[in-house]
Amino acid sequence: MTTQELPRTVPAPAAGKKPVNRRRDGRAAAIYLAPALILLAALLAYPIYQLVLISFYKYGQPQASGTAPLVFIGFDNYQQLIEAATFWTVLAKTVGFAAACVVGSLLVGTVLAVLASRVRAVPRTLLFLASLGAWATPAIAGSYVWLFLFDADFGLVNEILVKIGFTGMAHHSWTYGTYSTFALVAAEVVWCSFPFVLVTMYAGIKAIDPEMLEAASLDGASLYRITTSIILPSLRPLLMIATVQSIIWDFKVFTQIYVMTNGGGVAGRNLVLNVYAYQQAFAGSDYGQGAAIGVVMTLLLFSITGLYVRSQRRSEAWL
Repeated sequence: MTTQELPRTVPAPAAGKKPVNRRRDGRAAAIYLAPALILLAALLAYPIYQLVLISFYKYGQPQASGTAPLVFIGFDNYQQLIEAATFWTVLAKTVGFAAACVVGSLLVGTVLAVLASRVRAVPRTLLFLASLGAWATPAIAGSYVWLFLFDADFGLVNEILVKIGFTGMAHHSWTYGTYSTFALVAAEVVWCSFPFVLVTMYAGIKAIDPEMLEAASLDGASLYRITTSIILPSLRPLLMIATVQSIIWDFKVFTQIYVMTNGGGVAGRNLVLNVYAYQQAFAGSDYGQGAAIGVVMTLLLFSITGLYVRSQRRSEAWL
């Protein structure tokens, strides 16, 4: 005797049940976030206010020492900045350098996160320990280590390249050419930045329901299809966070550039905006000009991150 299985039905929603009130949830979230927002405002509002205020004054060493009065000059600092060809050159180099660092950090971190999710516990632990060691290394110490590795006379990299047949690399200076110097600094920045992406992406991959991946595989989906249709859409919110953080970090890199290029490279060929602002403010004793560069950098960062977040929210894959 056989029994016939009854078809499953989806229970109807209970009568009178109200839909989720998103506005009420938003107010609750704002209340929970209010203490952190107040703390951030207290720590950031006054410094930003002072930065903007100083950018409207002629503020040099005499004004800083109190031997001369402050002179309000309005937007003259910004006008001088816009009219200076050096500013636009440095800005273009900064954007290109930051973009290379962001792409490199995201690529290396994501690839290693996928690798970590597929290997056994011991190699995964070693990978995380090595990555966190790179992340925990101070920027100055890491910069000097990379300079020693790529030293023209005693560097291990040149020695290895010569031994495998690249004899022209003997006594090669990696920090003389503009592009080779930027590439070297970018590699060091990626080295100390990718662990954040690795940890973030690995957490996102482990949060994906394995039954979903198994079902897609049983249905005949290829690895490319699984990656593009399941894994990447699931990682999209985390990828946005990692991208925004990387943009902010890499756009305002100072220590690595300053240490590895000895203050901006030969004739300032490796200047970025942060080092340029430092030179104007402290080396040139023009704090008003340095403050104006800081304000421009802040506005650029807000614009870039705002456009990126807006584009992600408009995407169909936004979760």
